[in-house]
Order: sequence, then structure tokens, then C-alpha cells
Amino acid sequence: MARILLGVTGGIAAYKALEFTRLATKAGHAVRVIQTEAATRFVGTASFAGITGAPVLISEWEPDPLRGAFPGDPAPDHAPLSHLELVKRADVLVIAPASANTIAKLASGAADNLLTAAALASRRPLVIAPAMNDAMYEHPATQANLMTLRGRGATVLEPGTGALGSPGEWGVGRLPEPDELLAAVESGLAPGDLDGLRLLVTAGGTREPIDAVRFIGNRSSGRMGFALAQRASRRGAAVTVVAANVALPREPGVAYVDVATAAELKAACEDAFPACDVLLMAAAVADYRPAERRDDKIKKDAAGAAPVLQLERTDDVIAGLAAARRPEQVLIGFAAETGAGALDYGRGKLARKQLDAVVVNDVARPGIGFDAADNEVTILSASGERHVPRAAKADVADAILDAVLSLRSSSVNI
Repeated sequence: MARILLGVTGGIAAYKALEFTRLATKAGHAVRVIQTEAATRFVGTASFAGITGAPVLISEWEPDPLRGAFPGDPAPDHAPLSHLELVKRADVLVIAPASANTIAKLASGAADNLLTAAALASRRPLVIAPAMNDAMYEHPATQANLMTLRGRGATVLEPGTGALGSPGEWGVGRLPEPDELLAAVESGLAPGDLDGLRLLVTAGGTREPIDAVRFIGNRSSGRMGFALAQRASRRGAAVTVVAANVALPREPGVAYVDVATAAELKAACEDAFPACDVLLMAAAVADYRPAERRDDKIKKDAAGAAPVLQLERTDDVIAGLAAARRPEQVLIGFAAETGAGALDYGRGKLARKQLDAVVVNDVARPGIGFDAADNEVTILSASGERHVPRAAKADVADAILDAVLSLRSSSVNI
């Protein structure tokens, strides 16, 4: 996880920086905050300190109790200059919201407060999120300053359009929402090792209709598949997700195809598969469906007799795709199993369906089953296995993507 140095400048959008800080720390990042004096008129230092567990700095003249260290890191044995030590230890400097005044200072190289001095001394990636009145944002001076900063390598995020700070104002200048801001920051920090790869990811669980209101389904939420898509996109891949009944937030820059049934998922995968380099089949696809579907609702029999459902097998989607694969494509299946025989079943699936790897997890274990935030898996390949201990699904996704790179780069897999 990253060390994020957050600069907060004066503006009503400073309240969003609090939520960004909360989301960043929840994601496992260590955050230190520098506020300008104007920023403290909108949000107090105690709020940021309470979320980060670290003191907030305003002036270059005040001592830093942590001596430039980030939460979780040991402090140096001397008291360095704050504006030098903070940026030296940071992985990225984020200024959000960035006022027109601070943007002008950054463009001119001014260093008249702790934040601008830190920015001038920083050799780390710089992410700037402008937030201001639309007239100020659209002024030629502001646009010229932003162009200057982009030319020096800074990442300048586009502000949103909508209601602004004063009642009745509407226009461009809104700070991106905190989750969008965090995604942009993490994208800039990602290794980029999947640049140029096209990934097809399936997620969620299919639903096979019984009648107009009922279906046969499963408990898959799509969290693992969506985590794979998010992490792959942030590592540079072009990602398409075939999402079966998934009600989760969507990652900017990822293409989504919504489906409901196994047949719809098969059709969507067959359409996208020829163009992909990697298939990650994380969806829970129904093995059976009702042989007949009623268009109306089946009524309860007054005599109490229960209807009998005749089931038929659905098509094996991943086996069909494996039969049509190109030699250089990588196919990874997923097996949600229960009990001691899970790995043996996964090994059989690996060989039977001609896959490069199978990701096995025991959904009966508490805390890592369906709709859980964490997962624990074993990645099986022809050359062995790799156990990924319990972790957040985003971290497990990174481990799976690392396995993808290994499978693509070497005949000795994982």
C-alpha cells in the first residue's frame, strides 16, 4: 500500500478531502495531511488527524511530532525539515482540493507555505484536483497554469460539472467524488505491468428463470470478479466485464456487459473472447436450468401439491471457450468449493477443461464466502500451487493477476 501525502487548500470542497482520507486509510494506505491556513477555515485539523492517526501540519515553522514519518513507519532519530522529509517518504503528493491560488503558486514555483514548499521539493508523482468557481476555473490564467503543470508531468484531474459552492451556481469546477479521486491516485501508483493486455472477466451469478418471478440462482455477489477488473484496469489492462446480476459500483474505464442467464453469459463471452488475451472466469454459472420456463407466475396449489421441476444442463462456457482458444491466450477458471476435497476437484477441473490455472476457494469458511469483503484462495497450475492467505479481495486480485503475468511469461508457471 502507498504513502499518500495529501495537501488540502482553501475551498468549500475541502469536506470531500475528509472522505477521501477515510477511503484511502480504509484501503490500507498511510496518509499524512498538510493544510493551508485557508483550508482550516473550512475543515479543522482534528478531523484529519482523527482519521489518519497522524498530526496535521500547516506551517513550515511548526515541529512535526512524527518527524516526517507516515503512520506505521519508524520516525527518524533527528528532526528533519518537514517539507523535505514528508515528500521524501511519500509515494505520491495529492493536492485536493487545489484552489486557483495554489495552482498559480505551483505553476510559478512559489514556496511561501508548507504545501507549496513541499511540492517544489517533491520528486514524487503529483496529482492535482482543481476545485473552484466556474469563472475562476475557466479564466485563461488558470487554464494556462494547469497547462504548465501538465507540461511538467503533473496529473491534473478534470473537475466535474454541477452545483457549485454558492446557492444557485452551476458550472464546471466541482472536485471529483472521493472514490473517483482515490481511483485516480491508485491508478497512477499502479505498476502498469498489464499495459497492452486485454482482459475478459466474468463476475456474479447467473439466474435461470422458473416462471415470471422465480429463478434458480446462487449467492455470488460479483465482488471477486469486480475486484479483478478494478485492479487489472489500474495496472494498465483494457478490461471487459460480463456481469451477471451484479449490483456493485463500477470502475471508471472498464467496459461492462450486463447479463442474467447462463445462455446470455455464454453469448457475451463468445462475442468478446476472440479479442482478449486473458480470460478470468470468476462468475458462478448455473450448471442446471429449468427445462421449461413459465411466462406467468406458478400459483400455489390449493391442495398443497408442490410443482415438480425438470432440470436440464446448461452449456459449459469455459470448456467451450478453451476449445476455441488461440495458443497465446491465458484461461483461468474459478472453483468455489466446500470441504477437504476442494483442491482435488480444482486439479481435476484444470486438466478436464484445458485451463492454465484454477483459483480454488472454500466458500463454507466464515468470512471468505459469498458477498464477503475478504477471500483466501489457492491458485493451481500444471506446475504446482500457490496459496494466497486471507486478505481483502483487491489484494487477492493482485495475486491472481501476478499469476497471470507469470503464466504469460514463462513455461514454468507460478
